[in-house]
Amino acid sequence: MSARYDYRRWDGSQEFVGLDADELLAGLTDDLLAGGDLNDALRRLLRGGMRMPDGEQVQGLRDLIEQVRQRRAELLEQGDPNSEFAHVASALDDIIAEERDAIDDLQDEAANSGDDRRKEVTDDVAAERRMALDLLPDDLAGRISSLQHYDFVSSEAREQFEQLVEELREEVANTYFQGMSEAMTSADPEQLAHMRDAFNALNQMLEQRERGEELDPTFDEFMEQFGDLFPGANSLDELLEQLAERMAAAEAMWNSLSPEQRAELSALAESLLEDMDLRWQVERLSQNLQRAFPGAGWQEGYQFTGQNPMGMAQATDMAAQLGQLERMEELLQSASSPASLSEIDLDEVRRNLGEDAARSLDQLAKLTRTLEEAGLIEQHGGRTELTPQGIRRLGQKALSDLFSDMTRERVGDHKATWSGTGHDREETTKPYEFGDPLNLHLSQTVHNAVRRGGAGVPVRLSPEDFEVVETEALTRSATVLLVDLSMSMPMRDNFVPAKKMAMALQTLISSRFPRDYLGIVGFSEVAREIKAEELPTAMWDYVYGTNLQHALVLARRMLAHQHGTKQIICVTDGEPTAHIEPDGEVFFNYPPVAETLRRTMAEVVRCTRAGIMINMFALDLERTQYPFVEQIARLNGGRTFYTTPDSLGGYVLVDFLKHRRVLRSAG
Repeated sequence: MSARYDYRRWDGSQEFVGLDADELLAGLTDDLLAGGDLNDALRRLLRGGMRMPDGEQVQGLRDLIEQVRQRRAELLEQGDPNSEFAHVASALDDIIAEERDAIDDLQDEAANSGDDRRKEVTDDVAAERRMALDLLPDDLAGRISSLQHYDFVSSEAREQFEQLVEELREEVANTYFQGMSEAMTSADPEQLAHMRDAFNALNQMLEQRERGEELDPTFDEFMEQFGDLFPGANSLDELLEQLAERMAAAEAMWNSLSPEQRAELSALAESLLEDMDLRWQVERLSQNLQRAFPGAGWQEGYQFTGQNPMGMAQATDMAAQLGQLERMEELLQSASSPASLSEIDLDEVRRNLGEDAARSLDQLAKLTRTLEEAGLIEQHGGRTELTPQGIRRLGQKALSDLFSDMTRERVGDHKATWSGTGHDREETTKPYEFGDPLNLHLSQTVHNAVRRGGAGVPVRLSPEDFEVVETEALTRSATVLLVDLSMSMPMRDNFVPAKKMAMALQTLISSRFPRDYLGIVGFSEVAREIKAEELPTAMWDYVYGTNLQHALVLARRMLAHQHGTKQIICVTDGEPTAHIEPDGEVFFNYPPVAETLRRTMAEVVRCTRAGIMINMFALDLERTQYPFVEQIARLNGGRTFYTTPDSLGGYVLVDFLKHRRVLRSAG
């Protein structure tokens, strides 16, 4: 049966393909090897992002922070709450003009009626109404409050004013409590009382919690009575956090207004919310929430730059969004590890920045967990470190990358080209010859006897029936790798390729030639042994000097305890500039002095006498093509390779494998 696929629009609930731990570690490799610190490499990956195996780009924190800033700028350019007051004032002017026109029309109608009494009464009413309109306060709140008690002549003006007041009441209500405008602006005394009781109960619970007392009523009891006003709240903390965020956004909207507009808005809110007790409960709730959630952004204020009028509720929505973006940016800027990103609400990211940003942030937050679950890293004393498995995986990756750059013909499978005595059994057999170990292949030997003597028992064997198992000739090789760690290596981009080569060689030997020995020595002003598990974090030295003499001394001592063929592989980008004096002090000079070269060549002689071959891999051709390199080759019998950082790993691995094949065939 063929597979069936169903497609549907993305709704945010679908799962993404998880991060691949090996690919993730591979993405960290160059940064880790260059800096020597896994924690720094993780932080840099966190900041810069990464590309997934399927080509998807996971945005880093830098990109996400830039998106936050762009989104904030877009919101600030959408409108201006200060201009809303001009819009409301203009609407009031239109209503008053409509009313004045209606008064004029009423007078004209009375004058044309021929009824003197009617005209007299109408003139008195018109004069009274005009005086009331003339005496309206200059401020917006005062004009609205006065017009609420004004007896309109024009029914159209009255309807327009009532509609405007209703809209403003909803604006004020939604400014503080989104979705509760109907209850807060209701003319039903029971509904208003229900609202007052709800706020009073909330304030009581907040104050009881602040004093450390048992809540009365409990949250469940509160929701049974007032759940219609707060749908969707699952806990007291969730409800209070939502209310605090909204009221803090309203406060930020107030702070964004000019002082004059702020005073007008305060008076307007008081005139629209005529229930004194309800206003007091709202102010009480605001104060309680400020103490409970001091970090909600109560003191924020924004500089809106748009031209379009923006209502109070809309401005509060914008302020809430801006507050979320500011808190998001603070968390993104302070994030020092993937685990710290768990504090960011992905739903907020999705609403403000879109699905791609939320997806990237989710992937970044899973970096450490993915590597930990794969057993590649672990936590030690608050720091993240590679596990032995992680170190092996890095070496395998380095080896795989180097081998992928070589053709099979260049490297081959490096099996021995001849058979001889040894221990490892091969799958092939051969007729026994005098001198061969009597490692009989029983089934083939019996088969030969039956074929010669025919079926039946007993089966009689003769020497010509003997078939022996071929064995692979074995030799043991001991290698010490000398890696230049002087300052010039990273300056010329030679450091990371050299470390990759060292890790690949160590992995090759440990996995395919486990009987072989590999030692690693790093050298700059002085030389030091580097253990295999230290390779990923080994760093170049912040000192001057290329002390090849000391490196050769350490290598010779390390090889003195080994058996089999011995060789030194040296990777450097410069001539010797330092040596150890008889008193143990380090001498450095650039350009190198004769004494440094003499002591270095003296150590080459000692290595040669000990049967150690020295192969030099010289990086940076212009700097390393000096007579001393060729002198080492002539004196020791080893070889010199002039190579580049890109081809270094291939050169070393190919030479090692060829060298080992020669050793095995010579064995």
